[in-house]
Amino acid sequence: MDKRWLTAPCGLGCFLCSIYEENITEEEKTQVSKYLNIPLEEVPCKGCRDEKGNCRFGKNHSCPTWDCVQEKGVAFCYECKEFPCEKFRPTKDGVNFPHNIKMYNLCRIKLIGIDNWIEEANEIRKLYYEGKFQVGKGPIFE
Repeated sequence: MDKRWLTAPCGLGCFLCSIYEENITEEEKTQVSKYLNIPLEEVPCKGCRDEKGNCRFGKNHSCPTWDCVQEKGVAFCYECKEFPCEKFRPTKDGVNFPHNIKMYNLCRIKLIGIDNWIEEANEIRKLYYEGKFQVGKGPIFE
């Protein structure tokens, strides 16, 4: 598995995603199929780059971030001279979508490199979804 290739331009680790084809369970496949009203065989994702930005959860399945990086000729958003752009402006609406983890991941990748980020990506994701937030400290496990 090429984890570099399986890291989306926006900073999400496709290799950690529950609907990535190597990770998805039958139960998850059934739930997503019903939620998105798509056939079961269309649920598993090959990763953002192999799917060419075809996001199962986006409107019309087209990802504007994917289109942007293709237009700009960069592999990751942080490589763009306009980063962070309006696509990364925070909003309270849609808090179930991992928007702020994308920003954190992109900043970490820029700071420590993709290979080092890959080594800590699972811990970042776990803290994001399971950690308890403490002001000034970030998420911790209790």
